[in-house]
Amino acid sequence: MKVRIPALVAPTAAAIALAFVAGTAHADGMRRGSVKDVPPPPPQERCKLSANIGLATEYVFRGISQTSEGPAVQGGFDATCGMFYAGVWASNLDWGAIEGTSIEMDWYAGVKFNTGRIAWDLGVIYYSYPRGADVAVVSLTDPTVVNAEFNYVELKVGASAELWKDGTLGVTGFFSPDYQYETGNVWTVEGTFTQNLPKFMAFGREWSPSVSALIGYQAATGNDNEKARYAANVTGDDDHYVYWNAGLTLGFLEKWSIDLRYWDTNIDRADNCKGPLFACDERFVATLKFTY
Repeated sequence: MKVRIPALVAPTAAAIALAFVAGTAHADGMRRGSVKDVPPPPPQERCKLSANIGLATEYVFRGISQTSEGPAVQGGFDATCGMFYAGVWASNLDWGAIEGTSIEMDWYAGVKFNTGRIAWDLGVIYYSYPRGADVAVVSLTDPTVVNAEFNYVELKVGASAELWKDGTLGVTGFFSPDYQYETGNVWTVEGTFTQNLPKFMAFGREWSPSVSALIGYQAATGNDNEKARYAANVTGDDDHYVYWNAGLTLGFLEKWSIDLRYWDTNIDRADNCKGPLFACDERFVATLKFTY
């Protein structure tokens, strides 16, 4: 006796077969829009270039005015490739009667890396004055005239760590084997603290505020003649000094920032510290910066 298959069984079996075939194709990635059809992501950019330009009411370096209390135009270029970085930065100068010292150019390179919570920065900085010529200097203890060079190099070792959310403490040491004015070995140590604050809206735009402070100590440690030249030509007071600053930075429009900062030192140079040339007393500096 023949068994008749109901008419609905054949279409159902065909549908199951088609579904199985389709499922197999999907599993093999043959369907349109599968992960195998997605183009590979673009390669990550290993090296980055950036530029910055700033306008400041005054150029203050380690507590001492470099523009005779006048305004400064500053800018530079930076390249970063993984942990390595290099760049150049420049500013106008005003050193009064010292001829040819109207421009400063700083060249730097180094590496940045982390060990646990500590971020390290190891680098070298070359301070150059392209239009400056050697100048004759004399120390207070040695009447011998020395043709001093403005250019000098510093080695840098820095470390920083986030103490709490958005609060970073850092310390950086600098060493120059022959500081400016042929003043021999000079050490500089700086401690910094930065606290990023919550963003806020004002004047129709978002602002990113942060407060920061720095305290630094510099000392000449060469022979007696070198330390005397340092005292006579760098501080005008002693072979070491302390400087500090504190300020507020406001970032806006992603690439712009305004920095408002107070500077001071402990240099006791009544004859010139309060004057315009190499002024080193308390002062307020405002800087507008654009980074691209």
